[in-house]
Amino acid sequence: MESMKDRVAIVTGASRGIGLGIAAELVRQGAKVCVTARKPEPLAEAVAQLGGPDAAIAVPGKADDTDHQAEAIEKTVKAFGRLDMLVNNTGINPVFGSILDTDPAAAAKIMSVNVLAPLSWTRQARDAWMGEHGGSIVNVASVAGLHPSPGIGMYGVSKAALIRLTNELALELAPQKIRLNSVAPAIVKTKFAEALYSENEEQVASAYPLGRLGVPEDIAGAVAFLLSDASSWITGQTITLDGGVGLTGAL
Repeated sequence: MESMKDRVAIVTGASRGIGLGIAAELVRQGAKVCVTARKPEPLAEAVAQLGGPDAAIAVPGKADDTDHQAEAIEKTVKAFGRLDMLVNNTGINPVFGSILDTDPAAAAKIMSVNVLAPLSWTRQARDAWMGEHGGSIVNVASVAGLHPSPGIGMYGVSKAALIRLTNELALELAPQKIRLNSVAPAIVKTKFAEALYSENEEQVASAYPLGRLGVPEDIAGAVAFLLSDASSWITGQTITLDGGVGLTGAL
């Protein structure tokens, strides 16, 4: 497949898991990618897995660091000549428990990484390339942003805000031919979500009508669609990716 030939993307939080799965799918469809994450070594491994420097580059840094964002965008345009697509995938959930008992500093950090960072990445991508040339952006939210999520409530609040941010920015940026959409996955088998299923995966998966938990490739296909010309009349939407579990009332 070369449906994205000559397109260029940045995928944040892409040294493993959902982010790496998305980057791999974009490369498979012909795109060039820049992957970001905090640690250089896993990023170097990701670049090798994606096909080396002809297909991918890596820029390490913290997702909510505006200097890192600017550096990643600058290096992407320098390496590949453009920036057509952005996937705001980085997300954190450093606490478990009641929102009322969440340390305010931890709550602020969750909002900074999960909401304000995607806003800043979007602004910088617009200023650097998309404002003049158009583009497509996908924010990776969560089903935790669609309903109460005991234990990970602050994370859910941040993802609800990210979904609303997607709506607002989609309306603001439509005149510049920049589309924004989001995806809201349920449990996907990654290191990030391991605590939610590792001790009783079969039991957890039994609640899903399709009989299994998600894998990164399930999310990657939907994200690639939303980034592609096949979705050129779609903006401001959130696609729920949950194996049907939302139909059962189990969430």
